[in-house]
Amino acid sequence: MKVTVNTPNKTYDILIRTLPEIKIDSKVAIITNPKVSGLHINYLLNKLKAPELQIITLPDGEEYKNFQSVEYALDRLFDAKFDRNSTLIAFGGGVIGDMTGFIASIFLRGVKFIQIPTTLLSMVDSSVGGKTGINNKYGKNLIGTFYQPEVVYIDTHFLKTLEKREFAAGMAEIIKMAVMFDKKFFEDIKNGNLTLEEMIKRAVELKAEVVSQDEKEKGIRSVLNYGHTFGHVIENLTNYKKYLHGEAVAIGMVMANELSRELGFLNEQEAKEIKETLKKYNLPTEFKVKNPKEFYEHFFLDKKTLDNNIKFIIPEKIGQYKIVKNIDKEKVLNVLRKFS
Repeated sequence: MKVTVNTPNKTYDILIRTLPEIKIDSKVAIITNPKVSGLHINYLLNKLKAPELQIITLPDGEEYKNFQSVEYALDRLFDAKFDRNSTLIAFGGGVIGDMTGFIASIFLRGVKFIQIPTTLLSMVDSSVGGKTGINNKYGKNLIGTFYQPEVVYIDTHFLKTLEKREFAAGMAEIIKMAVMFDKKFFEDIKNGNLTLEEMIKRAVELKAEVVSQDEKEKGIRSVLNYGHTFGHVIENLTNYKKYLHGEAVAIGMVMANELSRELGFLNEQEAKEIKETLKKYNLPTEFKVKNPKEFYEHFFLDKKTLDNNIKFIIPEKIGQYKIVKNIDKEKVLNVLRKFS
């Protein structure tokens, strides 16, 4: 299976198949973490041919998605005398993919990189579209670039060792795509009509279409943030330790659905169907908002907030999105109070 992404500056393929032999005629650095390396590095090394190879291992976890990790990787590249012809390989989940893309975009003002995602979440979301970034004390992915990979290899072999929670987190992003863009896809997910590869392919196709239209999130690409505006606050308030990203997005989708209902769009039955489908795939749908006003203020730390105006992505109905701005603060607080 192949899906192609076309952006103004680059066209590249997403290949959904067993990892092929990869030949690179320059220095290569695989950037990974201890867990992925321990499980899968030999599988990758058996497929990879390069004149010189470095393996850079960064700590595992969202809390290490920071400047310290980036600086460590950059030091390793400079020590090994990597140059502008060199290639980086992101070998891991979303954290590794985002950091590797960021490192590739700033090392010597930009070198090639390849995405080999190893989690379902990174396969269907973060590996596609060229968003890179790191976190800081103000929030998630607030420092980063748009920088497209050369190619994305999606091999479901890596999912054999994926923990159940991580798999569910990836399903959240697949369900998100369906709710926003494709009602039939949502119905198929809800009813269990598709194989895993079919779900991945359709989710990636939808993401590729969006990225091809709007690489730098000036318009339709912001729709991919359905569930994220609420979800990022949840992650921030829990110090990125209680929920996986996809889990926070799932709860954020439920909260966005409530906002849609508050504004008179999504009906109760469809909101229930989305919530029940998230539950079916073992995703959390509840969160206790201890302080609605504090939660509300956290929205303004989101990079998608412009001129102190919060933009919310909500489903008007399943398969159809709506972007809303200038929402009355009290309406948003009403939604948050439902979760308190």
